[in-house]
Amino acid sequence: MNLAPLNPKLFDADIEKTPIRMGFGQGLLQAGEEDHNVVALCADLTESTQMHLFRDKFPKRFTQVGISEQSMASVASGMAAMGRIPFFSSYAMFSPGRNWEQIRTTIAYNHVNAKIIGSHAGISVGPDGGTHQAIEDMGLMRMVPRMIVISPCDSIEAKKATLAMAKYDGPVYMRLAREATPVITTAETPFEIGKAQLFFTPKEGLSVSVGIIATGALVYNAVLAAKKLEAEGVGAKVLNVATVKPLDREMILALATEAGAIVTVEEHQQRGGLGSEVAEFLVRTLPTKQEFIGVDDQFGQTGTQDELIKHYGMDVSAIIAASKKVIAR
Repeated sequence: MNLAPLNPKLFDADIEKTPIRMGFGQGLLQAGEEDHNVVALCADLTESTQMHLFRDKFPKRFTQVGISEQSMASVASGMAAMGRIPFFSSYAMFSPGRNWEQIRTTIAYNHVNAKIIGSHAGISVGPDGGTHQAIEDMGLMRMVPRMIVISPCDSIEAKKATLAMAKYDGPVYMRLAREATPVITTAETPFEIGKAQLFFTPKEGLSVSVGIIATGALVYNAVLAAKKLEAEGVGAKVLNVATVKPLDREMILALATEAGAIVTVEEHQQRGGLGSEVAEFLVRTLPTKQEFIGVDDQFGQTGTQDELIKHYGMDVSAIIAASKKVIAR
């Protein structure tokens, strides 16, 4: 495993922060400039989902469907059947939350080349409350055959993922966080659909006791946790799994073999998402001790981002505690 190049300010208090969804907006604009077949649809949330950049540059290739998420998925399917590459967006609670059946049947079942963008995913939308906090979306989408599921860790990775999605022939779902997130990658950090990246390895001489497998905005917390564990004499490696489906089985297996214990980290229900994907793979190949960081079978609630991340046990201290617990088992 080679360590991916990361932001040199990764452990600095003044690390820059940018909403992950902004990277999507920039990536969609570039994808539209590179391929005239790229089109965009939105359900009345154009600025929030950062599609306004594409709309302003390519107004004839942008469709505002209004608050009609089911119709948006069906229209996108028709566009894809006619050779276009439609990206359609809304809050993840509404797409894929409200239009899952249309996505399943008109897009995945027919294997058309449509891209679903679920913005404002996770509990980090905070003040919007539990009704708007999509923490089941990866589970919904990874169960759909033929569907790729992507969860970028920062705005730079989101831009790279968007460009890769435009070139991939088939249905893809990408979830995006709302709030500003530390920019931990760089232009040189590799991104490839289906490939994980090593983001942290302990200093020389410290053996690896736990593998931390993280996705999305919580990758940053996972890296901070590994750094603190290192200071306590506990060796941890951190994998950034931007593609939840298909899983990078080779990297997961190598990490499980080396560490013998795994902690999965995601801003999602513990059931159905990354943790389940990893467990389902390892139980068939190399049964491994595992702890799950995520929301434990609850709905979200109103609060600030930091308050909710701590309340639901997804902060740095919770990852450290889970790592020590799984090592001791």
